Amino acid sequence: MNISQIDPLPHQIEAVYHYIMPNPCIRFLLADDPGAGKTIMAGLLLKELKYRGLVDRTLIVMPGHLKDQWLREMKEKFQENFIVVDRDVMSAAWGQNVFTDRNQIIISMDFAKQDDVMFALKDSGWDLCIVDEAHKMSAYKYGEKVSKTQRYNLGELLSPLTSHLLFLTATPHRGDPENFRLLLDLLEPGFFADTAMLSESIQNKDNPLFLRRLKEDLKDFERAPLFPPRKVETVKYYLSNDEKRLYNGVTEYVEKHFNRALENEKHNVTFALTILQRRLASSARAIRKSLERRYERLKELYEKGQLIQDVGYDEEYLEDLEEKERWKKEEELLEKLTSAETLEELKEEIKKLEELGSLAREVEKKEIETKLNELKKVMDAEKLQKSEIKLLIFTESKDTLEYLVEKLRKWGYSVTFIHGGMNLDQRIKAENDFRNQAQIMVSTEAGGEGINLQFCWLMVNYDIPWNPNRLEQRMGRVHRYGQQHEVHIYNLVAVDTREGRILEKLFEKLSRIREHLGSDRVFDVVGEVLVGRSLKDLIVDAIANRRTMEEILKDFERIPDEVAIGKVKEASLEALATRHIDLTRILGEQRRARENRLVPEYIEEFFKRSAKALGIAMKRQDGFWHVTSVPFEIRNQPYDLKAKFGEVQREYSKVSFDKEKAFKGQAEFVAMGHPLLEAVVSAILTRYDRIAGEGATFLDPAGKKDGIIWFFEGEIKDGKNITAGKRLFAVYQEISEQALSFVNPAILWDFKPLNKEQSQTSELSRLTEADRIKSFVVTQGLGNYKKELLERRQRDAGIKKKYGIRSLESMILDSDAKISDYETRRMKGENIPEATIQNEVRRREDLERKKRHLLKEIEAEVHLYATEPTIIGAVRVLPGKMQGEMIADEEIEQVGMEVALEYEKRQGREPEDVHLENLGYDIRSRDEMENYRYIEVKARAREGAVALTPNEWLMAKRLKEEYWLYVIVNTATHPELYVIQNPATHLKPEEEVSIVRYIVKDWKHKSERAA
Repeated sequence: MNISQIDPLPHQIEAVYHYIMPNPCIRFLLADDPGAGKTIMAGLLLKELKYRGLVDRTLIVMPGHLKDQWLREMKEKFQENFIVVDRDVMSAAWGQNVFTDRNQIIISMDFAKQDDVMFALKDSGWDLCIVDEAHKMSAYKYGEKVSKTQRYNLGELLSPLTSHLLFLTATPHRGDPENFRLLLDLLEPGFFADTAMLSESIQNKDNPLFLRRLKEDLKDFERAPLFPPRKVETVKYYLSNDEKRLYNGVTEYVEKHFNRALENEKHNVTFALTILQRRLASSARAIRKSLERRYERLKELYEKGQLIQDVGYDEEYLEDLEEKERWKKEEELLEKLTSAETLEELKEEIKKLEELGSLAREVEKKEIETKLNELKKVMDAEKLQKSEIKLLIFTESKDTLEYLVEKLRKWGYSVTFIHGGMNLDQRIKAENDFRNQAQIMVSTEAGGEGINLQFCWLMVNYDIPWNPNRLEQRMGRVHRYGQQHEVHIYNLVAVDTREGRILEKLFEKLSRIREHLGSDRVFDVVGEVLVGRSLKDLIVDAIANRRTMEEILKDFERIPDEVAIGKVKEASLEALATRHIDLTRILGEQRRARENRLVPEYIEEFFKRSAKALGIAMKRQDGFWHVTSVPFEIRNQPYDLKAKFGEVQREYSKVSFDKEKAFKGQAEFVAMGHPLLEAVVSAILTRYDRIAGEGATFLDPAGKKDGIIWFFEGEIKDGKNITAGKRLFAVYQEISEQALSFVNPAILWDFKPLNKEQSQTSELSRLTEADRIKSFVVTQGLGNYKKELLERRQRDAGIKKKYGIRSLESMILDSDAKISDYETRRMKGENIPEATIQNEVRRREDLERKKRHLLKEIEAEVHLYATEPTIIGAVRVLPGKMQGEMIADEEIEQVGMEVALEYEKRQGREPEDVHLENLGYDIRSRDEMENYRYIEVKARAREGAVALTPNEWLMAKRLKEEYWLYVIVNTATHPELYVIQNPATHLKPEEEVSIVRYIVKDWKHKSERAA
């Protein structure tokens, strides 16, 4: 987690580190509710796998409109650079296969499913493939026949091409269990033979392929709900007489030509007319411009004697395009297509468009738009004029956006905007403008994807999308983690229009269901309250007048509220959800990670010293580092290092080694995994490899250690020769008794390095006993580590046998029965084609092969063994001496520890003595609320200054308020305990002894005497 510029939330840590990462071969579906941060989890997984050396080549597949979002998130949050491959990139490749030439690629699903692209993809291989909105790779079963979409075929192509496969979706099956099973089949073919077995795994909560959490179960580290409340209100209004005349005129035109096109099965024409109706609902400006463009284009076609009735666009295909591209295609539909069968009919239609355009111009000129007045009322009610409250306004139309920006600026507001015609850099700039300067942002759907506006808590939907998922996407821009206020959302609805009456009824029903559920999930599953019809279907019914309004509105009452509530729960996959997030376990792991983390100060100190040795120029500037020059030899890294971590830049203008400081100061965060630091580590290892092998000598100022510390890297592998885990072991070998014991590698921070003249590394060769020490690491260290890893592997193997093997055996029996049935029927004289029988025989052989493969894989995954530990280095430690009172006295220290431990117990806490582990503190103490104290104990025979080691001092700086210094004075006679919270802040070291100890003399003035 420390290698990315984010702080993951508990549910994100749980998903990546508890559910996904432990799988040796990752084939997993992450199906959390919207807003859970699935992109963040995918990025975390990518960084972890790359850092472990398991991933070089990554392919990310998603709907086209999400490409910019992924490109930005990977770059900004994880410092990962991807290239978007589209038709232009492939054409420019000059016969080269871009999929084999590039290591990190983003591609849209609908581009990738094209025949020539799939042909190029099949020659590529990937370490990790991530598919966002994976439910769009859909297949359906009708009886015995499976119908597969082109996107599903793409999934079948990609699955065997990648070592690790991660699917992301918030809507895995939308009420169709077989569709869900077929989606899982892309991850692990045949793992669930049927929906009954899938249901069994869901009921038993032991499925190994997917994870789903609901938004109301998500909490932060303080156990507070992740999402604040949100209030959604429908603002109802009535059109003015002029607006109503325009509305009726356009709607009657749409109704007439829609039904004519429908009769002649001209589906592109019907779609074009619904676009026109949506523009009508958006604003007078939007419908006026749309009518004028349609009039001009149809007039041109008439003059050329052309009738265009189809352009071959699929509506679902358009839905997934980037907004700029979608607008372009929609305009093509709107301006070119007609239901007219003859030029005379086209002439009549053009005349009608001219009349409607004139009416629209008249309405716009009067500047009496009722909806705009309703927006003004909302703004006044929220007291926008006299405050710094920010407002986000959404609209579907770019024409409406321009109109609103114009009006709002006239009203005196500072306004910025985002629309699909802007590139990624322009959108980021607009987002920053909104955060820092502008009070209002107007956005089209492009702003509903990939921007984070949690600093805004007021939102208006100026027009309502007919796809409710888009409504949830819009709300998700402000109703997300980090939002500190209750979110207010206003939906503007003209209730005297056909679509307005449907939306009014829908919002009323959703509001009732939401109150019963206590959840906002209703907007994600609107279809479940609409008797199997989509919202768009109902609106189109009303626009085309195919049913009466009364009949349409009755659809909302056909499902009683209590039944609808059950359907919403079912559709939101509540049964699939893991409702319990083990926050206690995650908090414990986070605490241990914080205790053991390589603190920024260590990394910074290492980098400074290394930079000096390697000729990297850097200077302090405004509290950050400015790396002014990185030599060519550092930047000229081997290919594998560049592929793993990225390019090293010539200069870094603003650098910090502290994540929080880097985030607040918008600086480059340098930690393990950053290309600059990894290049420096590689250069240091290369330059000093020979010298490192000779060992080093350190002085222990406390005078306790006299021996050798050996450093080993231990590795556990499985039957496929894949690394199951690695661990660093430090073994202390006493000079006198030759006893061996494990120590914390961080113990070196408490020692003083001696120069070459003082060194006693010659003793290292005399005392090697490598075999004995290696044997100690294998039996005492790696043995326990292997047991720890094997426990999880065996549990997972049991689940794979329970479902995977059982499913394949069930399908083999079914196949046997089919073959037997075919042969019996043939013997009775029925004509069964030989090809039918042979196809089933081949299917059975394939199932047998899959079963053998899965059994072999399971066996290999639980066959763990330790490789021979690798010696990394060794250091000779000599005992030194501190001055006067600060000389360590084991008896005095023991009494001090007893006093401190007894005090903790009296305070109702549970103390744990860890002073032998060299952690930078002596006691870890926990209260009943799971709050921890990290206590360093200093015992003095009488009184006087106390000395903290560098490790203790840096740990105090890292743990801040959780770190306590307990000083016991007069320990030999009448012990008195003084406690100091956060000593790194409250105490100032008066004297440093070659950075071996921090001497604190005024501790008593900053302490509190304990009772």
